[in-house]
Amino acid sequence: MKSAVPRSIQVTVSVSFTVVALICMLAMGIALYERFSVRSEKMLTDGTEQTLDQTVLTLEDYLRSMRRMSDAIYYNVIKDQDISKEKPIEQMNLLYEAHKDYLISLALYTEEGELVCASPVGVEKADVDVKVQSWFKTALNKPENLHFSLPHVQNIFVDDPTFRYYWVISLSRAVELGGRGVPEQGVLLVDMNYAVIEQMMEGVNDNPSQQYVYLCDSSGDIIYHPMLMQIAAGLYKENNVMAASYDDGSHKEMFMGDGRIVTVKTMSYTGWKLISVIPTSNTYLGMKDTRYFVIMIVSITLLAMLILNRLVARRVTMPIIRLNDSIREIETGKVNPSVYIGGPLEIEHLGRTLRSSYDQIEQLMKEMVESQEEKRKSELDALQSQINPHFLYNTLDSIVWMIEGGKYEEAVFMITQLASLFRVSLSSGKTIISIEDEIRHASNYMNIQNVRFKDAFTTEFDIDDKIKNCCTVKLIVQPILENAVYYGVKDMEDGEISVKGIMGDDGDIYITVSDNGFGMSSDQLELLLTDDTRVRKKGSGVGLINVQRRIQLRFGEEYGLKIESEPDEGCRVTIHLPAIEYTEENRKMLESGKEPGDEK
Repeated sequence: MKSAVPRSIQVTVSVSFTVVALICMLAMGIALYERFSVRSEKMLTDGTEQTLDQTVLTLEDYLRSMRRMSDAIYYNVIKDQDISKEKPIEQMNLLYEAHKDYLISLALYTEEGELVCASPVGVEKADVDVKVQSWFKTALNKPENLHFSLPHVQNIFVDDPTFRYYWVISLSRAVELGGRGVPEQGVLLVDMNYAVIEQMMEGVNDNPSQQYVYLCDSSGDIIYHPMLMQIAAGLYKENNVMAASYDDGSHKEMFMGDGRIVTVKTMSYTGWKLISVIPTSNTYLGMKDTRYFVIMIVSITLLAMLILNRLVARRVTMPIIRLNDSIREIETGKVNPSVYIGGPLEIEHLGRTLRSSYDQIEQLMKEMVESQEEKRKSELDALQSQINPHFLYNTLDSIVWMIEGGKYEEAVFMITQLASLFRVSLSSGKTIISIEDEIRHASNYMNIQNVRFKDAFTTEFDIDDKIKNCCTVKLIVQPILENAVYYGVKDMEDGEISVKGIMGDDGDIYITVSDNGFGMSSDQLELLLTDDTRVRKKGSGVGLINVQRRIQLRFGEEYGLKIESEPDEGCRVTIHLPAIEYTEENRKMLESGKEPGDEK
C-alpha cells in the first residue's frame, strides 16, 4: 500500500480549519436556506389564506344577498298573499329589476310542479318537467333549508331564447302557498347568474400556471375551476374529492407525481370549499433569488474564512516552520546554524532545547573527532613503528664487512643510501610526503639491497612526472619491494623488479610493483590483505596489510592495494591513490584526518 505524502503543519492546520469552516458554512447555509424556505412557504400560505378569506367574504356577501332576496320574496310577498286570487308577479318583477345584474330569473312553483309565476318571463318549455330536477326535489325533501345547486344551463323558459344559454346556480327553497283553503307547499326558485361567481373567481386566478383557486361543494363536485373545460375534456385532472375532505388550512399532498400545497377555506351556510393549489415546484422557483442570496452570502463568508484561516494558520505555524528550517540547516551540516528561538512559550522552549542539544552534540563531536584522530595517529605510529631492526642490523653488518674488507667506496655508498633512507623515513615526523620522496626512499632501499645481494636482481623505476608532486602516505612502496625481494626474486639469477607510476583515465594515481618471481597460489593471495595474524620473519616486518590500512585510513575505503599473482608467473601489486597535489596546506589537512578543501 502506497504511503500518504506527508504534509507541512501549515497545510495541515490550514486544511483542517478550511474543512471545519466549509462544513460549518454548508450547515449554516443549509439551515439558513431551510429557514428561508419555511419562512417563504409560510408567507406564501399566509398570503394565500388572506386571499381566500377575502374571496370567501365576497362570495358569502353575494350568496347572502341572494338569500335575503329569497327571504324577501317569501316572507314579504308569497307568505302574506292569496295565490289563488293574485299572483305576485309585480313584486317579483320589481325585485328582479333591482338585482338583474346578479339574477337570471325568479320562479314560483306548486308542489305538483305547476308554474305559478316567473320573472322576467313566465312561459315554460313544453317538454320541461321541474319535478324531476334536483333543485326541485331537494327543496321539497328538506323544506327547512335553502339549497344551492351545481352550475347548469337554465333551460326552463322560452320567452327569451338567449336564456337557454345562461349558466346558473339555482337557489331553491320550500315555501307555503296560501289562499286555497289549505296551505300547500311550493318551491321558490332563484337562478343566480353563474357569470358573477365566475368573474369573482377569475379575479383571484390571474396566473393559473403558478397558482390557481377553484370552488367545489362539500362533496367535492366542482362549481368553478379555471381549467374546467380541460377537466371536462379529460385533458386535466383535479384532486377535488380528496381536497374537499381536508380541514380548513394548508396541506401538502402528492397528486399525479407532483407535490402541491393545498389551502382550504369553507364557506359558511353553503358548505362550499374554496381551494387554492400551489405546485411545490413553483415555490422552489420562488426561492430562486433566495438560493442565490444564500449562496452569495455563504461564498463570501467562506472566502473570508479561508483568508482568515490562512492568516491564522500562518501565524500559528510560522514559529514551527522557522524552527523546522533550523533543524534542516543542522541536517545539511551547516556550520554554526541559526536556531530560531521565539514564538509561543512552547516553541521558544523547543528552540532553546534544540540550541542546547546542538551545542552539546557539537562539543561531543569535536571530542570524538579529536579522540578518533588521536587514535588514528597512534595507530599510524604503531604501524610505522613495526619496522623490524633486522634490516638495519644486516645493513650495518654489511657496512662493517665492507670497511674491514677495504671496500671503502661501497661502504660510503651504503652509508649514503642508508642516511637518505632514514631521512625520508623520519621526514620530520610527517606521515604525508610527495610521491617523488616516496620513490626516492624506495630507490635508496633497493640500492642497499642490490649491494647486499650482489646485484642478484635488477630494479627499474618508471614514474610519470605528472604524479611526482602528489600526496602519498610514506613507506608504502618499500614494503612491497621488500616482499618482491625476499619472496620473489632473491634466489633467482635473472630476477627483475619494475616500479611504474601513472595517472589513470579516471584521474587517480596507480603505482605498480611487479616482479618475475615465483608468484603464489590464490589461497596465499587471499590472505595477504585479510590475515593480520601472520608475523613476518624477514625484511622490515611491515606486511602488505599494514600498507593497506594506512592508505585507507588516510584516503578512504575505495583506495588501497590490488594484488595479482599466479605460481611461477610472478606477482603484481597496484597501489591506488587519489591525485592530490602536494602542498603544505593539503598535507596538514590529510594528516589531520580531513579532505583537502574541507573547511569544517
